[in-house]
Amino acid sequence: MGRIKTTFIKRKTRELLAMHGEKFSNDFTQNKLVTNKYTKVGSKKMRNVITGYMTRLKVQEK
Repeated sequence: MGRIKTTFIKRKTRELLAMHGEKFSNDFTQNKLVTNKYTKVGSKKMRNVITGYMTRLKVQEK
């Protein structure tokens, strides 16, 4: 069983996916740079959680 993502993480990720979905890929490192460019989150950990969830959604799309 994995950890459950908070509503904030899911909402932020879906907003990013709706606005800039074509800029994200299956690569976590590249997605981290794109997430950093388009969001202003408070901490590095929060950015990484959003990026990880985004990467997971992009992998599931394919």
